[in-house]
Amino acid sequence: MKVTILDDWFDTLRTLPCFDRLAGHDVTVFTDHLDDVDALAARLADTEALVLFRERTPITRSLMERLPRLKLISLRGSYPHVDVAACAEHGVMVCSNLAAGKPSYPTAELTFALMLAALRGLPSQMASLRGGHWQAGVGRGLRGKTLALFGYGRIGQVVAELGQAFGMHLLIWGSESGRKRAAASGLDVAESQHALFSQADIVSLHLKLTPATRGIVTQGDLAAMGPRSLLVNTSRAGLIAPGVLLQALEAGRPGMAALDVFDDEPVTDPSDPLISHPRVIATPHIGFVTEEELDMQFADIFDQINRFDMGAPINVVTPAG
Repeated sequence: MKVTILDDWFDTLRTLPCFDRLAGHDVTVFTDHLDDVDALAARLADTEALVLFRERTPITRSLMERLPRLKLISLRGSYPHVDVAACAEHGVMVCSNLAAGKPSYPTAELTFALMLAALRGLPSQMASLRGGHWQAGVGRGLRGKTLALFGYGRIGQVVAELGQAFGMHLLIWGSESGRKRAAASGLDVAESQHALFSQADIVSLHLKLTPATRGIVTQGDLAAMGPRSLLVNTSRAGLIAPGVLLQALEAGRPGMAALDVFDDEPVTDPSDPLISHPRVIATPHIGFVTEEELDMQFADIFDQINRFDMGAPINVVTPAG
């Protein structure tokens, strides 16, 4: 099959063991990103199997209408960026391994890397050392702090385990099922969403972005946080109501934010108000970006292509027609 892989910005996939699973296919890898539908349609004109790199490129109805040779879209995880109904109407199968029960350990690890960087002031300490000024202020530790997790699913549970290893007090809020899991694990459950934010030293978001959770973190939630508190978001920027995080930081509550996700990605403007904010530590959506995680994820994606080519597709999410 003629396979096209989009948005592999660092041409990483060719270097991973899983890439051998595409042997025998005609594979093209693009390392740039296209937003323009006309340009994207031209690029994919001959594609039979399309591989998506997470949510970097939306697959819309208007794009589907211009790809008559496309047969398969293969990805992993949730797919809010794919118009599944439009794919089905145009005879394109969508396959995605939802990886139930397999948390993203790298995302949980980055969550703590951001916490430590923020509380210990690592960026400013490094800049001070490189500037010949030695230490720059005094940081704070994690032990004894209240870590509030908004969401207690696969990743949230791993973050909770790491928090306990750091000697933190865990406080949980989220879906009813998540709260029940937390209580069954012996963790404290907040009385309400507002209480979660008001009682926390650190709030970390671990919810899936769905229509129900979009904008679920409100201006009132952030205003309830203390002036020395930290908000960490390694999930999705859309969980926070539009514009309210910047307003909250300007108001001093929370005191800091550590972010790996943004409303419009990739962010390439260094003057972006969040990227450049003095009380924000930011990374470019690298929570899942490790060699080990990518090899595991794309092994699943490439297996889906091979099974489709054999006439025995797996992890099909398009409705039967």
